[in-house]
Parts: sequence; C-alpha cells; structure tokens
Amino acid sequence: MEIYMWWLDLHLDSKEWLRENLRVEELPLQVLQHIAEAGGPHPDKVSGVLTSDDWDFIQTQSEFVD
Repeated sequence: MEIYMWWLDLHLDSKEWLRENLRVEELPLQVLQHIAEAGGPHPDKVSGVLTSDDWDFIQTQSEFVD
C-alpha cells in the first residue's frame, strides 16, 4: 500500500521519529508497530520496510503539522 494511504493514520510520535531519522536502515519496533496499525507494510524484519519513494514522501510531502 502506498504511504499516502496510511500516513495520516500513523501515530504522531512515529511520524516525528521518521522525519528526524530520514532513510535509516532499521526502524524501532514501536515505529514498525505504528506503521502496521496504520495500514502500512507488515515487515518480517526491522530493515527495508520503507521504500526510497516512501522516504521521499516523508522528506518532501508530509506536513509537519498533522
């Protein structure tokens, strides 16, 4: 599912963490859980969850006031 489909439902703490830690290889368990709860990918591992397009969206398209 495309990030814009679940981004609005993502927990604010996880949005902030993702914005502050752009393009990290591994995501914390809590962020992974919030992504899954919002309807995003359900990963088997903590790396490679978000695509480069997802990171581009987080960096350029997401609003800081959600």
